[in-house]
Amino acid sequence: MEKLSIEIQILDDKAKMPNKQYISDAGFDLHSIQEYIIKPGEIYKICTGLSIAIPEGFAGLVLPRSGLSSKFGLTLINSPGLIDPGYRGELLVPLINHSKNNYKIKHQERIAQLLIIETPNIIFNTTKKLQESERKNNGFGSTGE
Repeated sequence: MEKLSIEIQILDDKAKMPNKQYISDAGFDLHSIQEYIIKPGEIYKICTGLSIAIPEGFAGLVLPRSGLSSKFGLTLINSPGLIDPGYRGELLVPLINHSKNNYKIKHQERIAQLLIIETPNIIFNTTKKLQESERKNNGFGSTGE
């Protein structure tokens, strides 16, 4: 598999490069550069100290960490967050605390995951009628699960 080369600018000397815990992981961990105390119901934009140049034809998705969300009720307010290839500002991670307890983000704590995906150019074609499918127009809750 060919590797994609992406430039990252370190904006703060406390920043940590995105990394994987296991080679087979899809997402790269993003880390906080400072400490925060997030109270119940509060939202903070957590600084990573990094800026990234995602190439055209790709996008970055910022996803919650399952451990933070399932154990502590901390997750992204906009999940997934989308990083377009033209964006060059600092990667900020907007976290919300859904729990009833304060949560302390530690310096260099893993706060989210970055997933890089390919985004093909698409041409939308109008039509009078769509092809039939097995699902048809069955939507929310239609599978009974």
